[in-house]
Amino acid sequence: MTAGPRRLLTVCLGNHCRSPLAAVVLTELGGPAVEVRSAGIRDKWVGHPAHQEMVTAAAARGYDLTAHRGVHISRDLLEWADTILAMDTGNLIALRTLADERTAPKLGLYLTDRDVPDPWGKGQEAFAAVVTLVEDGAARHLP
Repeated sequence: MTAGPRRLLTVCLGNHCRSPLAAVVLTELGGPAVEVRSAGIRDKWVGHPAHQEMVTAAAARGYDLTAHRGVHISRDLLEWADTILAMDTGNLIALRTLADERTAPKLGLYLTDRDVPDPWGKGQEAFAAVVTLVEDGAARHLP
């Protein structure tokens, strides 16, 4: 019996900028070897599209975020994932409060040693920089 695709969950504060981008990048680069979902710690953007600045920055690099709709983190998503990737330390701390003994070992930072900065409220250059960071960090999570 062969193993299925590796299940990755990317998480940021609102599931509006960074985690949807990371999910699309990992999906594109990982192909059939991965299944990727994203979610947010807060529920403010549930059902909403990704931030327009992130949609634009992603499109400039060939990634399509237009189908994204925000999702709130849930225990079901934590259980589903093989690996849970927080986009920054604050989100990792929040995830630790939601995790149990089975899901806690799955938690980590997307960029292992540093945060992916939140571009919210900053210019297009900040969003473009996040795309670069997410692309550069993707390989460490792909089979």
